Amino acid sequence: MPDLDNARTLIDRARDAVVGDRDAVEAVDRCARRLDEPIRIALAGSLKAGKSTLLNALVGQDIAPTDTTECTRVVTWYRRGQAASVTAHVDDGTVAAIPVTRNRGRLGFDFGALTAERVDHLDVEWPSRALQSRTIVDTPGTASLSTELSASTIRLLAPEDGQSGVDAVVYLMRTLSAADTGMLRRISSAIGGGSGPLGVIGVVSRADEHGAGRMDAMMSAEQIAGRYGAELSRAGLCQAVVPVAGLLALGARTMREAEFRAMTELAGLPAADLEAALLTVDRFVRPDVLPHIDPAIRSALADRFGVFGIRMGVTLIRFGTTTSTRLADELVARSGLSELSAIIDVQFGQRADQLKAHSVLVTLDHVLSRAGGTDAEAVRASVRRSLADVHGFRELRLLNLLRSGGVDLPADQAEDLARIVGGHGVDPATRLGLDPGTDPCVVRSAAVDAAHLWRSRAAHPLLSADASAACATAVRSAEGIVAQLDAMSYRADVSM
Repeated sequence: MPDLDNARTLIDRARDAVVGDRDAVEAVDRCARRLDEPIRIALAGSLKAGKSTLLNALVGQDIAPTDTTECTRVVTWYRRGQAASVTAHVDDGTVAAIPVTRNRGRLGFDFGALTAERVDHLDVEWPSRALQSRTIVDTPGTASLSTELSASTIRLLAPEDGQSGVDAVVYLMRTLSAADTGMLRRISSAIGGGSGPLGVIGVVSRADEHGAGRMDAMMSAEQIAGRYGAELSRAGLCQAVVPVAGLLALGARTMREAEFRAMTELAGLPAADLEAALLTVDRFVRPDVLPHIDPAIRSALADRFGVFGIRMGVTLIRFGTTTSTRLADELVARSGLSELSAIIDVQFGQRADQLKAHSVLVTLDHVLSRAGGTDAEAVRASVRRSLADVHGFRELRLLNLLRSGGVDLPADQAEDLARIVGGHGVDPATRLGLDPGTDPCVVRSAAVDAAHLWRSRAAHPLLSADASAACATAVRSAEGIVAQLDAMSYRADVSM
């Protein structure tokens, strides 16, 4: 995959090639700035898919309004800032400060006289560590009742000129509809620049609702995610699909001591009485049900955790979880958020430079194609050669196959394969199963040995064609480590 140094060189060449064309120069300068920004990750999906709730869960704070108000109908950029601030970019080119409000504990943005139709996008700056290395973009539903608001999402993620405004997408779906597959096809084309779903992860959202809040709800959702993942992978539209119970994840990440005490009190009730009360949310919050426990407390628990979260929390307490911190950790793991966060880290976070470079090169390709001229065409040819380096794409697709059990290799070899193609981290030592800080000469020798090993495995006469291709990808990854280390050594020698 293209790296930042290569992208910067091509940006400089492109700027020289389009000098005199002010619009083109500005577009090239935006590319240069984009390389120095955090990776841009969008949350997309249909109406009421739970995007804002998942954003809050990923960040670990209430920073995105979740009620259906004007602010949830606008493309909103969440960036790290020194203090909380919200700025509206209005359709007449002006900007306006938007006050942050709290109503019964719920976060909101006060638009005043503005309407969602007049706001191009919101910029939210928030002092969150989770936003230090990434910018998260919350988008209106792609099947919005307002055609214009739905179009604003499409303009950002999959515009007509193919220049996506983000580097990666987490796409939420409650079911897999034709509208979802159509949107994923457009996103994959724009993000991958014709190279497939580089940086697209699917989420079966509100996963606990697939089992009607029963204890086995996540198991049902995992089966659904596996089926969706296989279908979308075959269609080349998505790298992975995981189930996430966003409401439970958010409740767990922001759990209060009073909520733990309330769940502990519920855990002390006879199981039959509690299960009867949890048949529905309406029944659970009724004053005449479980009258010795404050209905307001029960209502707050249902609002924050849902029926599934309450059942799961009570069960964990009954099985020996004795602190709020431990319970929160257990609930986060069972919500699916931990798995999603790990995938985002490995496939987006640790490949952020490559994803940003790829996004920039896709944009340069379009800018240079419109500029015309011999110099622009020469630079564009170099850009397209860089975009043709698709090994990183192969690694990401292979990780998805390995995750779904789609590679016919022994378990130990499959684990080694996942490691060397970046499934546990993309630095050379981690890819080779070595300790951090291992001497580069030792790492290089291990990479050479790995290339020989995977080449011999790829040539095994009884190996299936798919498994052989997977082993060949591992060979290319090992060779890439050698090339990377040699380049680092060369630069070190030159600088001396």
